[in-house]
Amino acid sequence: MTAPWRILSLPPIGQEIVRGLFAPLGDAAEVTFPRTRDRAGLLAALPSADIVIADYSRGFVLDAEAVAAARRLSFVQMPAVGVDRLDLAALTAADVPVANAAGFNARGVAEWVAGAAFALCRNLAWGDRAMRAGGWPQAEMAARNPRELHTQRVGIVGFGAIGARTARLFAALDCAVSYWTRRRRPEAAATYRELDDLVATSDILVIALPLTDETRGLLGPERLALLPEGALLINVARGGIAPDDAVLGALESGRLAGAALDVFDREPLPPDHPLRSREDVLLSPHAAGASVQSQLNLITAVRDNVTAAVLGHDVQNIVNGVKAQVIRR
Repeated sequence: MTAPWRILSLPPIGQEIVRGLFAPLGDAAEVTFPRTRDRAGLLAALPSADIVIADYSRGFVLDAEAVAAARRLSFVQMPAVGVDRLDLAALTAADVPVANAAGFNARGVAEWVAGAAFALCRNLAWGDRAMRAGGWPQAEMAARNPRELHTQRVGIVGFGAIGARTARLFAALDCAVSYWTRRRRPEAAATYRELDDLVATSDILVIALPLTDETRGLLGPERLALLPEGALLINVARGGIAPDDAVLGALESGRLAGAALDVFDREPLPPDHPLRSREDVLLSPHAAGASVQSQLNLITAVRDNVTAAVLGHDVQNIVNGVKAQVIRR
């Protein structure tokens, strides 16, 4: 009898959820978890794992040391879009296919971006705080230069599933929408611009691309200085693409009139971080995609891909160029 595939599931996905997902596989798979929620627990659990469901939080990192310890590893499923917590070079060198959950939260994040744009343009969070403090800031709200969204030129940096969904939403709201990505998209519902031109012509700049060595610091102080005076920034990508210090500098100079930030250089954002005290910043705890619908999409994507691996079918959304059929070691 063939031994069951050992599926190692890392936090923070709950153990009962994971057991339920793969119960239909019966004796073909055995779900395991690290005994302790620390580095030692990870390294102890990896040598017997055939498949790893990775950690999308900041806890367990599959770096080169961890990959070397995973001698039987045949497949890694990231329950997220970003894979910056994985050493892709080490996994690729070990011929281990890595898949993400591309597109699972695209609509949810795009709707969050649109909501954040409305909130920034109309100072909704500021007005709510002033009302709760006992005020009646009717005149002050009018004096804060509220904008109608359709008058804003929207620029989107990155045009994957989230960027494309975001472009369609803003186009439906009658905004002029442009985008930049490394590969032009002829089918895009937006106008392609080179990056510096995009930044210089965007009243609302949306960041929606992965964090890589090439994109880290992509929107630093010099590039943010190209923005029109009083522009707005929305970041739903990763911290580090537009570093927190660069965003703070642009806010302090007035180049940015406001920002909506779902991601930060360091997460959780430190309690004393200066971004927390700015009234022109809308803060969110990396939760832009946390809708009921996107969580269901995520669980379905993880279940289907890992099940496909166990049953010998091709997996979807490989991100490191390794073959899509998982071969057990």
